[in-house]
Amino acid sequence: MSDRRNLTAWADGYWWSNDGLRLHYRDYPGRDDRPPILCIPGLTRNARDYEALAQRHAGEWRVIVVELRGRGESAYAKDPMTYVPLTYLQDLEALIAELELTRFVAVGTSLGGILSMLLASTHPERIAGAALNDVGPELDPAGLARIRTYVGKPMWHATWVHAARSVAEANGDVYPHYGIEDWLRMAKQLYRLTPAGRIVLDYDMKIAEPFRLPGSEAGPDMWRAYDALKGKPLLLVRGGRSDILSASVAERMVDRLPGAELVTVPEVGHAPTLEEQEAAAGIDRLLAKVAAA
Repeated sequence: MSDRRNLTAWADGYWWSNDGLRLHYRDYPGRDDRPPILCIPGLTRNARDYEALAQRHAGEWRVIVVELRGRGESAYAKDPMTYVPLTYLQDLEALIAELELTRFVAVGTSLGGILSMLLASTHPERIAGAALNDVGPELDPAGLARIRTYVGKPMWHATWVHAARSVAEANGDVYPHYGIEDWLRMAKQLYRLTPAGRIVLDYDMKIAEPFRLPGSEAGPDMWRAYDALKGKPLLLVRGGRSDILSASVAERMVDRLPGAELVTVPEVGHAPTLEEQEAAAGIDRLLAKVAAA
């Protein structure tokens, strides 16, 4: 399969969770003398979020983009209480074992960044480098409250234009400079077309059940997990308008791990797409450090 721009083909891969779910990932080819890039999307997102990053780096780097349980082409869980970070971590560990990944660059947006830190905390020697996109060991309660207002609410539309308008209404403050083409593209990342002709959100609405419980966002001491990235090439990306990663927490992260690079994407909220000039250049610098090491 390849994306609609027909730039770089990927292979669809599947693996099994410990509780019997068939999970999906995209595998973009790259050099085998470099550690692959393991991309982990956010709470309600899927592999399409990383199309631009994969197209930019595939060939020079193998890019593996996972879809967490209940998202995209990954199976939905029978028990909604498995939609929690520690279960996602077990799923990722199963994939890492399946693919025999001894070292990789972790790139995680929001929830994906939390999982990147947890992966580092369990086996730091596997982490060749990491990019945490608009997330840190402490999450802003205001942003979490906002996310809880919409996650898990089923929505469907008759046309892609209607879907784009809905996305624009919900995210206008996050991406204030977007135009209709941007909103259409985002709609096609967030939604899927059903056989019945409806355009629906591409995730299991039940992922909201555990997320609505206070304290369920991460689990363990995330500062300790973050510390496991010490000495690794590390990029921190923050949206200048973010209500999830505050500027003060981002600065504490830099102070705590000297050598970490903080890139702030101006006039963008939660979360940057990593396609912005500032973020893309930061990813380039991170990968250059990994390659040099």
